Amino acid sequence: MTGRHMQIGEAAERVGLSIRTIRHYEQAGLVTPSARSEGGFRLYSEPDLARLAVVKRMKPLGFTLEEMRDLLDILDSLAAAPAPAGGERAALMDRLHTFHEAAQGRVQALRDQLAMAEGFAGQIQEQVDRFAP
Repeated sequence: MTGRHMQIGEAAERVGLSIRTIRHYEQAGLVTPSARSEGGFRLYSEPDLARLAVVKRMKPLGFTLEEMRDLLDILDSLAAAPAPAGGERAALMDRLHTFHEAAQGRVQALRDQLAMAEGFAGQIQEQVDRFAP
C-alpha cells in the first residue's frame, strides 16, 4: 500500500475516536490496520481512517457491529476493481439503499427525541422563571 501510514495514536486523534475504541473495532473485524511497523505497531492509511469515520457515524444511530460490517462490505464490493456489474451491482445498490433508508429513519427518530427534550427543557425554564425570586 502506498501513501503515508500513521500509528494508532495519530489515527485516533484524526478520526476523533479513542485508541481503545479503534482496537475494539479491529477485534470486531471492522477496520484492520493496513500495515505494521517493523516493531509491530499498527499502521493506518487514509482509507483505514475513512472506514473508521463510517463506523463512527453509524454508532450514534444505533447500528450494530454486524450492520457496520455489512455496510463496509457493501462499500468495499462497490469500490472493488473490477467493479461489480449487472445483477451483483444491483443487489449491492439495493442493500446500500436499505442502509440509507434505515439511517434516515434513525435520524428522524433522533430529531423527534430532540424536539421532545427541547420542549421539556422549555417547561422547566418556565418553572424556573415562575419561581425565581
